Amino acid sequence: MRRWSLLLFVLLTACGQGPQADLQYIKQARSISAEWALVNEQANRGRLTITYVQSMRGWLHDGLETASGSLSQPHSRYGAEIRALLAEPPDAAPAELRRYAEALKQIEAEFESA
Repeated sequence: MRRWSLLLFVLLTACGQGPQADLQYIKQARSISAEWALVNEQANRGRLTITYVQSMRGWLHDGLETASGSLSQPHSRYGAEIRALLAEPPDAAPAELRRYAEALKQIEAEFESA
């Protein structure tokens, strides 16, 4: 009986985390957005090869899909930001990508201060 009580406590604790459990994915998406902005900025300046740019964009997009698919609350405000980021074209404007990074950073800060 004691073992079942402990198991129930652990499960309830894990379920109760909600958005806090998504903090790692919010951070991941913020970081990816900033990296994507940098890649596009450098690509626009002609400082990167097309092969590098394409592979980085693909890798970053895959990372965003993973983060989005891992959210415990995909219909949250941060879930909407990540979905909108995923909808951006590969050659999105660096300023727009940085706007997403900033929005996710603010959400991240809210969770960390809670």
